[in-house]
Amino acid sequence: MKKFLVAAVMVAAIVTALAGCSTQPAAPVDEQSAAAAAAADAAKSGTTTSGATTSGISGSSTGTGGANPLKDPNNVLSKRSVYFEYDSFVVDDKHKAMIESHARYLTGNKAAKVTLQGNTDERGSREYNIALGQKRAEAVKRVMVLMGAQEVVIETVSYGKEKPKREGHDEASWAENRRVDIVYFGE
Repeated sequence: MKKFLVAAVMVAAIVTALAGCSTQPAAPVDEQSAAAAAAADAAKSGTTTSGATTSGISGSSTGTGGANPLKDPNNVLSKRSVYFEYDSFVVDDKHKAMIESHARYLTGNKAAKVTLQGNTDERGSREYNIALGQKRAEAVKRVMVLMGAQEVVIETVSYGKEKPKREGHDEASWAENRRVDIVYFGE
């Protein structure tokens, strides 16, 4: 009888625990709504997204059907660097239109993949700068995903202060080195 009572209590405890752990499925994220919300935020802040229309980023991943927009210096997709303030990983509004164009390109060209390379200036320790560069790359990735790009086609890496764009020990050099570079695979 004692074994039966213990077994009944254990079954009741398991059932109660399982009932308490039930979860509701997460609501699906509507990428169109996320992009629309981001565009509305940009409109409120006074920024524009000129040059970020789908006609400005058309092209094919196979290279047929016209010039490659990634290599056209007149196309917003030829811009590949997102710059940051000192000791910050906040994406400035002035770069969001360019990032949105890259996100749309990734969405429209399923074979396209990118690496976001986080960089810092020379100030700070190696370890700190590696972490900061990674945070910068992840911040740009979050914006791209919010704009509709698939997370699986975006890789992030940090080079910290190891790959400066401009050599020098002044503010102008440091400002150019605090960046994330957008690099497409195969280029």
